[in-house]
Amino acid sequence: MQPALPRRNESEICGQALRKKIVRNLALREAATLPARGFKRAAVCLILTEDDTGAASLVLTLRAKRLNTHSGQYALPGGRIDQGEAAIDAALRETREEIGLKLTPDAILGRLDDYPTRSGYLITPIVAWAADTAGMTPNATEVEAIYRVNLADLDRHGSPEFITIAESDRPVIRYPLLGTLIHAPTAAVLYQFMEVAVHGRATRVAHLEQPVWAWR
Repeated sequence: MQPALPRRNESEICGQALRKKIVRNLALREAATLPARGFKRAAVCLILTEDDTGAASLVLTLRAKRLNTHSGQYALPGGRIDQGEAAIDAALRETREEIGLKLTPDAILGRLDDYPTRSGYLITPIVAWAADTAGMTPNATEVEAIYRVNLADLDRHGSPEFITIAESDRPVIRYPLLGTLIHAPTAAVLYQFMEVAVHGRATRVAHLEQPVWAWR
């Protein structure tokens, strides 16, 4: 008799049930939009897919070391919104340019809150579904490597971490992932995805702080 396989919790299984739940949870809560107020507008794409074992995962990239800003940092696919461009279109365009993944508008599941960064960007996170990411290829001018991070790794006890710094009265958020610490804005967006899209909680993240070295 074969031993029973350990049962995965719902957030670990990538399938139609998880997709429907995320669409429902995102639709139940209006995403917070913030005024630009001199910020440069940007969009990122949270791409829900599966890893080689079928576990639900999100796509992360390691930014190329040659970039002028935020080089060598872990990030979600994304970038600056062009003049007259919608956030969804920018997220899909940047995903195509950075990792070669061509998603259509019907892949969009919803969006999360705008997040203002210390470096002067207002980021709009767009959530998308990708059934097949086998063809992802990093654009060497922008991306060093591509990773799939299991939702279970984002849902571990004690993760994310919240710490205090002398320079701010706001908590700094960070995720222990991929053998390092991933900070806001990426950590804040990942956290809200898990809280709102996966768990259906009304959690805001615009107040969560970045480390001082990211304030530029």
